[in-house]
This record gives sequence, C-alpha cells and structure tokens, in this order.
Amino acid sequence: MTHSGTTDRDTLANIALDDAYAISRAIAKREAKNFYYAFVALPAPRRNAICAIYAFMRKADDLADDESVPMQERRARLDAWIAAWRAASAGGSTNDPVFIAVRDATVRFQIPLALLDELVAGVTMDLDSAQGDAPDTYATFDDLYRYCYLVASVVGLVCIRIFGYTDPHAEKLAEETGIAFQLTNILRDVAEDAERNRVYLPLQDLKAHGVALDGLLKRVKGSAPTPNERALLKGVGERAEIYYASAQALMPLIDKESRPALGVLVDIYHALLKRIERTEFDVFSQRASVPTVEKLRILAGGMAKMAWVRISG
Repeated sequence: MTHSGTTDRDTLANIALDDAYAISRAIAKREAKNFYYAFVALPAPRRNAICAIYAFMRKADDLADDESVPMQERRARLDAWIAAWRAASAGGSTNDPVFIAVRDATVRFQIPLALLDELVAGVTMDLDSAQGDAPDTYATFDDLYRYCYLVASVVGLVCIRIFGYTDPHAEKLAEETGIAFQLTNILRDVAEDAERNRVYLPLQDLKAHGVALDGLLKRVKGSAPTPNERALLKGVGERAEIYYASAQALMPLIDKESRPALGVLVDIYHALLKRIERTEFDVFSQRASVPTVEKLRILAGGMAKMAWVRISG
C-alpha cells in the first residue's frame, strides 16, 4: 500500500468542509509557532490536512493543560471530547469544524484512526501522571522515549501520510524525527516544566550526573546551571543530535513537493537546539527561541525549493 496523498476526491464545492478547514488553518496560524512556518511551504490540500491535525492536537492539549480547571474535571472534559471525536470519525453527525476537517483528512490521506488515538493517549499520559503532590518524572530514557513517541513521533507518522511516501522505512525515520523534536522541546522547557512539578529528564540520567531531583524542582529562578546540570543537559542534546540524522535520511523518502516543508520544520527545530547548545545549555536564565527573522529566512528557503519543484516537475 502506498501513502502518496493523491487519492481522488469529489471536487464539488463543499462550503461546510471549506469552512472547517479555514477554521483549522486559523487555529494553526495563531498557535502553531514553529510548525506553521512549515505548513506554509506545503501545497494547499496537504497544508489544509496538516492544519486540521494540528488543531485537533491543540484542542486535546488545551483540555489537558487548563490549570484553571480541577484535574478530575479536565479528565472528564477530555473523555467527553474523545467520545465525541470517535462518534464523528465513525460517521456520526457533528458541528465541530475541527472534527469535520480531520475526518476528511483521514480519508483523503489514508491516516489510520489508531494514530489519532495514540495522539490522544500522549495527552492522557501527561494528565494521568499529574496526580497528587509527587513530581511527574520518568525513570529511564526508555520510559521517556515512550512518552516522546506518543506526543511527537505519532505526529510524525501522521504527517508523513500527508507528505506522501512509499518506502516503509520512512515510518521509523519519522518516529525518530519526532524524538529529536521532543527532546529539543524538553531541553527548552526544563525550567518551565520544573515550575509545574514536572521533570522529563530521566531520573537515571540525573543520578549518573550527580543532579538531585529536588535541586531541579527548587532551584533559584533564573540562576545559571551548575557544571553537573550542564553535563546532564548536554547528554540530552547529544541524543537529540543523533535523532536529527534520521530527519535527514527521511527527506528523500517523501514526495518531492513535501520535502521543502519537512526541511523547514527540521531546520527550525534544529536551529532551536543549536541556540541551546551555544548557551552551553543554560536553559534557566532565559527560555531559548528561534528569532522570527531566522524562521522567515528558513521559510524563504523552503518556499524557493517548493517553487523549483513545481517548475522542474
């Protein structure tokens, strides 16, 4: 079976579906930050589908992370939303524009509904682990890998179906690309996560580098990392760099017209990791980010590549 994203569809105007995709695009443009720059470099049908998937993920995250709502109610709201999605995905009537757009995208690009279930499972994993006063932690890198798989690799597995591919090896490479992105996010957000009683750095790694869990959770806000903390964070960065090699190997395996978008996404995330590396992993004094001007430069390169693909056929 191929995943080329070229399934023929009824081309008659469907105002409700057009509106649903427009709403999804608006959500992505408002919220997606790094992702949206890559979306722009895609042809319209693929861009619509990616935006719909992003909007779906965003809603799940918002339901799980709304700290103004008690944990039990958050879980109840998420469960109700999941049930509504499952009914809609089975062909039931729905007025939710994101559900309408995602349902169309899953058919158009042959996206298994099981992957969307795994996306939601990643959100649920965060929600279920945030119980009581105990910090949210992961014992080993294998445990963290499973979390990263659910919240990031699954996104990659959905995206490559929209990008289009025929070689099954693309799936493992997309999985590992997601790991690279999520490890980058984890590095960037160490201080912010600690304030929320979360430490995604594996406890096994903390012990190996002589970093106390309480030291991360209760450190003085804005203070520079200790030598041991720098070494710990550097180890995470080195792991991420290994997985970024999978992103480069993935590039030639997806459809030509989608490669510029993947390139934009990889370049922006890798630029974020490079900025963290240049600060010698000081993620405590200031939250790392890629300046808009640099994102626009990367996007311009991606758009130029997309134009060349179209011209050259």
